[in-house]
Amino acid sequence: MEKFKVLLTDGLEESGQALMRQTLEVHDKSGISAEDMLAIVGEYDALIVRGRTKVTAAVFAAGKKLKVVGRAGVGVDNIDLQAAKAAGVTVVNSPLATTVAVAELTLGMMLAVVRDIPRGDHTMKEGKWLKKEFEGGELNGKTLGIIGMGRIGAAVGARASAFGMKLVGFDPLIDAKEIKTRGAEPVTLDELYRHADMITLHIPLTADSKNLLNSESFSKMKQGVYIVCAARGGVIDEAALLEALNSGKVAGVALDVFSTEPPGLTDLISHPKVVNTPHIGAQTIEAQGRAANDISSEILRALNNEQLRWRVA
Repeated sequence: MEKFKVLLTDGLEESGQALMRQTLEVHDKSGISAEDMLAIVGEYDALIVRGRTKVTAAVFAAGKKLKVVGRAGVGVDNIDLQAAKAAGVTVVNSPLATTVAVAELTLGMMLAVVRDIPRGDHTMKEGKWLKKEFEGGELNGKTLGIIGMGRIGAAVGARASAFGMKLVGFDPLIDAKEIKTRGAEPVTLDELYRHADMITLHIPLTADSKNLLNSESFSKMKQGVYIVCAARGGVIDEAALLEALNSGKVAGVALDVFSTEPPGLTDLISHPKVVNTPHIGAQTIEAQGRAANDISSEILRALNNEQLRWRVA
């Protein structure tokens, strides 16, 4: 019996590949171009991507044998879900694998921005001792506004609570009782803007969430608020954010995601009150191993017509 064929376009940890190779034919074409992928995707029954590869309507049209597309990670904004549905292709992801990694990075970014840690390190490496310039703030006693109280938002909240922070949370998809169970006081978005000393976002990029934080949003926030985002680029209007930084409305920003990636050396990236990382939220050894194993097992389930745990479309 001919084996199902799986195409990997963005790589996958060996543990996941080994799991699939027991019964499937796995081809690792990491870094393949969009054009080259279109030329060969018709040979495959399954496709596994990360965030780099764009699975467009053209991919589904060319992938005549495709039964399932898997995202090794959480966000599926690089996959055309409508086209997948029209083509009858199942889309799955691995939503549990990166929760801890993203939550820990978020806490690290929170500390980095309130204590100006990156600049402290940079100036030390220039041979400078600017101790008097580094009077930062504390997380203890501050109110953290969490936009998106799903798995990652709740994990961030649990860790922030250990720092003595008060939590307020907003999520239109989760009821007030469940938000309380997850450790935060449920509030409206305007109430969150009004009360939060620091705001962290943990939401997908959708038509409703695009530029959620914009000029109007910033006008409703406390003077000197901090903004942290390790969710998805595009949920913050970056031009409005830069304006809020320059006016002093926003005291500091920590970003792991950007509207355009890589963003280049923009005025926002180079701003002295912005801490940047290159979309590394899920980039831990542990998280990548979990993501590989989870998505590989889900692909196997899909190809064997077994019950799926993480079907997106």
